Amino acid sequence: MIAAILFRLFSALAAFLANVTIPHYQDQGFSVFRTANLFWDAFARYDAGWYHGIASRGYVFGAGGRNNLAFFPVYPMLMRAGGWMLGGRQQDFYFAGIVVSWLAFAAAMVLLYRLALLDLERRAALRAVMFAAVFPFAYFFGMVYSESVFLFALVTTVYALRTRRWALAAMAGAVMTATRVTGVMAVPGLAWIAWQAAGRDVSQRSKAVAAIVGGLAGIAGYCLFNYALSGRPFAWYDAITFWGYRPGGNPFGALAGLVQALLTRPYHFLTTERMAPYDTLNALAALGAIALVPLIWWRFNGGYALIVLAGLLLPLSSGQFEGLGRYCSVQFPIALALGSLGGEMRHLVLFALSAVLYIVCLALFVTVHPLF
Repeated sequence: MIAAILFRLFSALAAFLANVTIPHYQDQGFSVFRTANLFWDAFARYDAGWYHGIASRGYVFGAGGRNNLAFFPVYPMLMRAGGWMLGGRQQDFYFAGIVVSWLAFAAAMVLLYRLALLDLERRAALRAVMFAAVFPFAYFFGMVYSESVFLFALVTTVYALRTRRWALAAMAGAVMTATRVTGVMAVPGLAWIAWQAAGRDVSQRSKAVAAIVGGLAGIAGYCLFNYALSGRPFAWYDAITFWGYRPGGNPFGALAGLVQALLTRPYHFLTTERMAPYDTLNALAALGAIALVPLIWWRFNGGYALIVLAGLLLPLSSGQFEGLGRYCSVQFPIALALGSLGGEMRHLVLFALSAVLYIVCLALFVTVHPLF
């Protein structure tokens, strides 16, 4: 856990140096304090402003446009509690968000190591944790974003299922489905894992089913809150569509078009189209994750593979590249698969490549480039 916190400190220093030396791409319109601060503002980009609004002022429904119901409640409510404990000033809610993210990240790394030990030897488990920490988009785990809380809840759920801690699995699953909408997409994979863990024991199978159903309490509770506030239980989904997310399309159509552009006119594509570099980084993360699915299925189990596929299905079917890297960062089976590979040189090359991309993506994000 100490190593995880030290890694977050190193990333914070790297973000600060990027913020000092690289011109900002655009003005995002808000800061941690009432005036700009090159150190603290690096933690609060893009969606951090929405989370801050929920934490400081609560949810507000506005029909016919973007509203903060698109952001699920666990993370901003933790920010809210921490912010009031710190004094309730504007910056206090951001500070609380940073603390929550860092602690959740550290806890997730510890639990990921324990989960990895169920399938891997110690050195491979440590490698998996390292790959999770330096995944190119893993910088979100240190920002005022919900990714670290979601990862902690997801890994806790899986670990609890595999060790037959059914009550813990239900509670962690409920937190997960109330943290991000993609938590619901993980449920089929979690059900697969639970069924395997229960074995042939009828009593254990009943408990496994109850744990999976209990995990849906999180999103069910949020739907009830949406209904009480807006009269529509799925107002959160309507809000998401105003960001251009409309699931249901061909999940591989946009990826195929981007790959074709990179193969046929890479220089022209990357230098003339504004979003091309950022879309490429997001798409490469998704393509890498999809390429690892067969290995995940073979080396671990179908439940892990299904978690990865289902976690990417929602954004891919909307035709959006935005956020793909973030969605991949919380897919812990990717790190387990990379850690399970043999060959020291292979690990050194993969780790170095991932670390370089991590720094590049971090620098782009904190300088307000559209890599979110």
